[in-house]
Amino acid sequence: MTAELTRGQNHPLPRARLEIRVSAGTPVVAGATLGDENGTIHGVEWVAHPGAPVLPGLEVSRQAAADHRLAVDLDAVPGAVHRVSVLLALPVAGQGPARFGAVAAPFTAVTGLDGEEVASYTLTGLQSESAVVALELYRRQGGWKVRAVGQGYAGGLAELLADQRLPEAHQLAGGIHEAVARGLARSVPAPPARTADGDRSRPAAPAHGPDHGTAPQGATGRIPSASPYDPPAAASGAQPADGQGEHGTQRPYPGGPAGADRPSAPAGGAIDYSHPRRQSAAPPPPPPAAPPAEPGRSARPVAGDATGWSMEERLYNQVWGMFEDLARTTAAYRSAVDFADSRREKELDQVLSDPRSRIGGQGDAAREAARERYEQLVSRAREVLDRDVAQLLAEAEVVEPALPAAYARWDNPVWHAYRVPMEIPMALRLGDLHLPEAGRIRVPMLVRLPLERGLWIDSGRSASSDGAVTDSQEMRRLGLETAVAHAARLLAVYPAGEFTVHVIDPAGAGTQALAPLAQGGVLAAPPARGAAGTADVLGRLTERVDLVQMALRGGAPDALPPGLDTSQQLLIVNDFPHGFDDRAVNQLRYLADEGPAVGVHLMMVADREESAGYGPLLDPLWRSLLRLTPVPDDHLADPWVGHAWTYEPPLVPPGSQVLQQVLAQVAAARISWRR
Repeated sequence: MTAELTRGQNHPLPRARLEIRVSAGTPVVAGATLGDENGTIHGVEWVAHPGAPVLPGLEVSRQAAADHRLAVDLDAVPGAVHRVSVLLALPVAGQGPARFGAVAAPFTAVTGLDGEEVASYTLTGLQSESAVVALELYRRQGGWKVRAVGQGYAGGLAELLADQRLPEAHQLAGGIHEAVARGLARSVPAPPARTADGDRSRPAAPAHGPDHGTAPQGATGRIPSASPYDPPAAASGAQPADGQGEHGTQRPYPGGPAGADRPSAPAGGAIDYSHPRRQSAAPPPPPPAAPPAEPGRSARPVAGDATGWSMEERLYNQVWGMFEDLARTTAAYRSAVDFADSRREKELDQVLSDPRSRIGGQGDAAREAARERYEQLVSRAREVLDRDVAQLLAEAEVVEPALPAAYARWDNPVWHAYRVPMEIPMALRLGDLHLPEAGRIRVPMLVRLPLERGLWIDSGRSASSDGAVTDSQEMRRLGLETAVAHAARLLAVYPAGEFTVHVIDPAGAGTQALAPLAQGGVLAAPPARGAAGTADVLGRLTERVDLVQMALRGGAPDALPPGLDTSQQLLIVNDFPHGFDDRAVNQLRYLADEGPAVGVHLMMVADREESAGYGPLLDPLWRSLLRLTPVPDDHLADPWVGHAWTYEPPLVPPGSQVLQQVLAQVAAARISWRR
């Protein structure tokens, strides 16, 4: 069964010898780059292109063509190579289109030598780009995976290669286009119109020779001696030596799908995997290599085996990789169970529709056979799931202790060595996620900083995902304690003086829960109470948003009034809508909509039902906030397969003083910073 990937998704590769097929509506140039463990290309000899189409383990087409077949043998790829990126570009010569937005979306597929598709990806959403990284084959824990990238470049091949830190990017891009121009007259024309079912994954293969843009085939289908399917010694082309060249790094997502390993989600997507704040200094050493695996077993996982500019970024990308892998393997299990269910129902319907099966024991035997086949299918699917879950659990056991404070649970020993940081981290942990089929694994829920959406701690739910019932008074208390834990974590991960917290508690109902913040000396002012206090805080924050917006729109960000607090601002609102009049409600909506872009963030502890009197007026407010719960609840869905993930809040362990100790250090650092 083919895995139809979307941008940022990955899929394991079951074999080493593969073909990558490309189908486009116009002649395109196909190439590939070899990268080390950090994604760095160490020279032009690490790039396969029409002018130099063969590298160890890799062969690409020799000119522009509407359809391509790239040959890959992952076993023959040098050990220093950890990433193979497949590139597509529009020729600069001729009368063809100058951007991918003017042609049909290119289709790519990874297949076995027998033509069976492993994974496919259609590169949608391209506009002004003339070159794109389509796919990425990368090592992970002793195996290989394919990821759908779809990262386009309006500057063409030169910009693409330069982004991968190739020093000779512009010269090589010019040489590639020159080689393509020499053979453009022989380029393969566009394929015929798509069939009614729209399938472009298996176009008819014409008998192209070596000058027609495809790998030359003999009568038996074997690729000649220059192919990477032969032993490495028979392949031509320069082979990059291990350990040579200066090792750079490349941003990872997805991932990215988060960095180039996890690229940015398309417009309207739920997750941004790009890394806009990459360091420009020399990168740290590459991540540690996984210990060798015992015969017949997978390699033992290590913390930080993803790519990135720092250990923090590598751990971030590794967590996202675990999240994707758990989502994928669970989706496969559920799909297998659904298939077994439908097959059993179909077989039982056939039994009931035949009158002869109702006589004697034929019907009972048929039903028993259907039940046995169902249990066999489900059992096999469960074995695969248990195998993948065991591997992910082993990875989680080594990753969790290695997480920095911003990613760690409150019971992680890293908090005992906490010091106020000097830089803002990449992301923040807002809790844990897990699925019912793999309840032993808790994947950290990480969100990028600064926050792009406000947070809503829903205190109105009366039952958690495990069926436990909690009364409304207890839910309000738990909701505010959860908000305090989130606020304390935000204060702890920002440098001194770069994060300010305000609290609105109109009725004073949250005095006990707010005590760690109020008594710790980390609030900008005591919690505001009553209608007057609510109006004062909202008025000051609204004015700050207006001033910063005007300064930015006027192109004078330094022209702010003296004394204006330019740090990130967080407003905690408890017991909404108590103490809010119509003006205050409008100001709150304004802060939720306009605040995040200028550093003003909102965290509400509220029961939506209590504000039902406002009608649809507040619907945009609730939709603009990320809903979290103070008890475990399965209300979060991922953007890939739509799983309902169970969310668990990051509460402080009972009896622990870690929150007070961390806030005491934050308060001391703020005092020193003001001096």
